[in-house]
Amino acid sequence: MAKFLSFGIFILCSSNTAAFSLSMESGSKVAQFGYVGSRRSFFSTACATVVGGTSILSRPEPSCAVTAKEIITTPSGIKYAVTKESSDKKPVAPYKGDFVAIDYTGYLASGQIFDATHSEGKGNSLLFKLGSGSVIPGLDEMVSQMVVGQKVQAIIPPGLAYGEKGVCLDDGECLIKPGSTLVYDIFLKRTSIPPP
Repeated sequence: MAKFLSFGIFILCSSNTAAFSLSMESGSKVAQFGYVGSRRSFFSTACATVVGGTSILSRPEPSCAVTAKEIITTPSGIKYAVTKESSDKKPVAPYKGDFVAIDYTGYLASGQIFDATHSEGKGNSLLFKLGSGSVIPGLDEMVSQMVVGQKVQAIIPPGLAYGEKGVCLDDGECLIKPGSTLVYDIFLKRTSIPPP
């Protein structure tokens, strides 16, 4: 059983965590972490290999620490993992019609960032009314399922993103190609009830 979420490879065993890269040669060495041996022996002796925060267990051992995040799929097809829980004792969830403030980074499936609240020229959170249609449906749905202080990484299918239109200029060049699946890192900063 293997699940893959995103970038980077880590090894977790007892309390040691080390990032590594492997060359295609047998007996390659990762000088930073002092590993010497073949790729096959590395994987066969590893307790757990984690790919982007999601684990692949080679064999169960009591000394292994698995920090994998649960991947949840919504009925509409959004896949997400909570990357940080809210630290509030009584977390507040937004309701349709509430104003919300989020920080986000949007990625194409290739890993290229296409937009972020912290990018150059931007210093503010994105503010919008939940359920008003002012953001893509997938982002609206994802925020409606979060609580203040929570961070998630969400994979939004094309039908809940920009669909078959994409985000294209008149000359045909596209920032987001039609039919693109998008990945968002989202942090729900605040929610408030709209004025009467």
